[in-house]
Amino acid sequence: MKRVAVTGLGVVAPGGNDADQFFASLTAGRSSIDVLPDEWTERLTARIAARASFDAGAHFRAQQLRMLDRVSQLALVVAGQAIASADIEWNDDTRASTGVFFGTGMGGAATTDDGYATLYRDDSDRIKPFTVLTAMNNAAGAWIGLEHGLTGPNVTYSTACSSSAVAIGEAWLRIRSGAAPLALAGGAEAPLTLGTLKAWEALKTLATEDPDDPSASCKPFARDRSGLVLGEGAAVVVLEEWEHAKKRNARLYGELVGYGLGTDSAHITRPSIEGQARAMTLALASARVAPERIGYINAHGTGTVANDAVETAAIRRVFGAHADRIPVSSTKSMHGHLLGAAGAVELVVTLLALRSGTLPPTLNLRVTDPECDLDYVPNVAREGQDVELALTSSFAFGGTNAVLVCRRVPARG
Repeated sequence: MKRVAVTGLGVVAPGGNDADQFFASLTAGRSSIDVLPDEWTERLTARIAARASFDAGAHFRAQQLRMLDRVSQLALVVAGQAIASADIEWNDDTRASTGVFFGTGMGGAATTDDGYATLYRDDSDRIKPFTVLTAMNNAAGAWIGLEHGLTGPNVTYSTACSSSAVAIGEAWLRIRSGAAPLALAGGAEAPLTLGTLKAWEALKTLATEDPDDPSASCKPFARDRSGLVLGEGAAVVVLEEWEHAKKRNARLYGELVGYGLGTDSAHITRPSIEGQARAMTLALASARVAPERIGYINAHGTGTVANDAVETAAIRRVFGAHADRIPVSSTKSMHGHLLGAAGAVELVVTLLALRSGTLPPTLNLRVTDPECDLDYVPNVAREGQDVELALTSSFAFGGTNAVLVCRRVPARG
């Protein structure tokens, strides 16, 4: 089996418009959760979300924007960042063998919302002609392929909150098998529309707004947590066969060494200790890593009452007594839950944590739930940490659980 390096990163998310800016915001403990400025928030019970400070007009012409939902705009920008940071010299052979593996839970949510508003609210039959093309789930991945002339496989995964983790894991399997030397893998989500927020509100999983500080509304593992906060964003990584990267002296952001994928098949929304533990165990087995070697876990940590307790129990089941020695943090406390993009964004966070030796905190953790009894790096980043191996988890409605394991490596192979 081939080794797989990460040689490029791209991120746009609440808190930063590139990987370094985003990670600096997280390690400084800055929350990007706030009250939405839109006038339609009066119709919401929970008016809070995490927005990316992203100006599409700075990247695309007006004619292009007519064909691009916000989810595709985000995807194209982060793919460009990842390719630039990988410093790839394209040729016909490279383009033909490079695939795009992309994840999104909802695709073009704004386009879908706008179409229904036009049809039902405005009672108009004049739907925008590109509605299907901008709303379809595979639009973001397709546009990445078109923009860069990549003619390898282009596959979109939609497994709710684990979508981009699955996409990255499947790309890893392809490179590991020797089928291709390069892949772009990641995900994007742009769900901050009235229709989407009302749907999530009806599900009763959203956090209530903190009365003193809206930015503190997402409280993973805390006794007073009340739910998740939705966010938007995107991330792409360049995965590259190790010898291919070494031959061109590529900069290395880390090595992806393991991937575990499983399904609860227990309940459509309720998380499962068994399912989450199985995915972690499979990831460790594929990495050929003993549980005791993991030095950091970037948790799914949504801030819902059910998930955080179940995830804690699953970690204890897999790691035993070592669980008490592993720092665990949820950066969703600062950037919100990015749904299908969460796995990709949080893999980037994990890779940068290993490189820098700084573990991002779990914000808003004043008093922990008795059922959540691990070291969650509360409120302040932990610097000077010598961690070689880390695990990042993504657990989804529908029960699809994906876990990635990565290793710190020297910046040049």
